[in-house]
Amino acid sequence: MRIEWPRRVAALGQFRVEDIAHPSLSSDDEHHLRRVLRARVGEEVVLSDGAGRWRFATVQANGLDVARETYADPPPPPTTLYLSPLKGDRGEWALAKATEVGVATVVPLVSARLAQRFRGEARDKVLQRWRRIAEETCAQCRRTHDLVLAAPVAPSEVPADVAVADFSGSGDWRGVSAVAVGPEGGWAPEEWDASRRRLSLGPTVLRGETAAVIAAALVTFTNDSWGFTLREAAMGNDESNT
Repeated sequence: MRIEWPRRVAALGQFRVEDIAHPSLSSDDEHHLRRVLRARVGEEVVLSDGAGRWRFATVQANGLDVARETYADPPPPPTTLYLSPLKGDRGEWALAKATEVGVATVVPLVSARLAQRFRGEARDKVLQRWRRIAEETCAQCRRTHDLVLAAPVAPSEVPADVAVADFSGSGDWRGVSAVAVGPEGGWAPEEWDASRRRLSLGPTVLRGETAAVIAAALVTFTNDSWGFTLREAAMGNDESNT
């Protein structure tokens, strides 16, 4: 079990700080702690620097009483989700869920059939909001390593070892650490080379945000991001495990 995990879950909240050795909350976080969460003196919070280091602190009338011990979580496996921006808030929802399940890196994928305008000022606004959502989600789920939000790329720039989610693909996710998920309109013809590994997300046609969450869960689970192996997760009524 992760260090002090039940205590971390029970904490009032988690907050990102720049320096874990000398932590200080931003004005926005101070407002959220005092006005939104209505923190009471003596309640406990978690402080994290986004690089795996974290510590407990107790709310005081003025400031925080920071615990002496500093902990460090190991980095997550290097998993990557190439995510095509989706209409409305669907892309934001998918990003938040990918962050929750433990994907290490998200790369915005500028595929041919994007339904959302993603260039110039519009692109900058989307990326800025994605960064804020990722940070908020890390705090919510007690994740102490920041999600890496990489620069947008086109399919032609995606490394050859990255798999592609495709309805006709294989169900064998072993050895996959990076996967690309398409937009609402699906992949354009010839968007990917024929040699590209293709993986199935199940027997039904999924919405873009659902596909992103399933892909994120599969790639993190198969890379042991959840702390147990496929065999350990087998159903208890499987007599082959006895």
